[in-house]
Amino acid sequence: MKFNVVNVSFALASLAGSALAGAVYTLNDKIVGEGFYNSFNFEAIPDPTDGRVTYVNQSTAQMLNLTYATSNTFIMRADDTTVLTPSGPGRNSVRIRSNSQYTQHVVVFDMQHMPEGCGTWPAVWETNESNWPAGGEVDIVEGVNNVEPNQSTLHTSPNCTMPNSTTQLGTTVSTNCDTAVDGNAGCGVQLTEDYNSFGPGFNSINGGWYAMERTNSYIKVWFWERDDESAPFDATTGASSIDTNLWGTPAAYFPNTDCDLASHFDANNIIINLTFCELIQRTGGDWAGNSAVYAASGCPSDCVTYVDNNPTAFTNAYFQFSSINVYT
Repeated sequence: MKFNVVNVSFALASLAGSALAGAVYTLNDKIVGEGFYNSFNFEAIPDPTDGRVTYVNQSTAQMLNLTYATSNTFIMRADDTTVLTPSGPGRNSVRIRSNSQYTQHVVVFDMQHMPEGCGTWPAVWETNESNWPAGGEVDIVEGVNNVEPNQSTLHTSPNCTMPNSTTQLGTTVSTNCDTAVDGNAGCGVQLTEDYNSFGPGFNSINGGWYAMERTNSYIKVWFWERDDESAPFDATTGASSIDTNLWGTPAAYFPNTDCDLASHFDANNIIINLTFCELIQRTGGDWAGNSAVYAASGCPSDCVTYVDNNPTAFTNAYFQFSSINVYT
């Protein structure tokens, strides 16, 4: 068979472009206000990272006012009144896991506030807890000790790496996603284009929208500030359908060029949690409780002592969501 070189080149270029292109999705789950209680399970479990935290169940969280909801707002927070004893349990906090699991999908978080404070380690992420790390992990929002900007990271089983991508706004800081390599740093991208993407900076602008698109060809993360006029209308209004083709360059881009995403990621749950002074990082290693990292953040004393003795320092250690919309 005779091929036209021009047509073949065009076809190859089209295939390459299709890996970057988005798609149209339909709203599957709209989670707002009190709907969070029906859509999520409160995980009163020992912290997998051995943090200075005690995760409480839903009834306890509501009794202690660590979670509450209105028709259009959901808040989850840590205790900010109790001085802890060194030999006693950690600071009360909340960890929730979605009842539904998702494969290829888009999720949009309309978030007005995230936890801040020395010793805090908030995270919004997806994983399969019963099959980690084989089922993969996508950290959408994650950081410690008020250090900006946000970092989005993948953690996987072996044979998954990422390029230093030029098709993203953020900065690649690590490329091997394998949890067994480099102390499980994962393949991370810092959102260096927007230092309001995390902590006090995020809260000072009344937050914004985080979105993550997962396909077998790529995983993308976007962030738009609350007053960003370029934020896509369909994403910010909870439209019944969305078109990620129109969302522009993502903050973080993870292609399948050197990682078979389909075999490295299972059906995953959405998890939102706040822990303190993690001595064993959720994904391996040591971060929030690391003395060097803690000191470099400009935080006083040592992490555990500070968290034990300064409950009022965590008055702003809370998540506030307007909605979570999941599209398939």
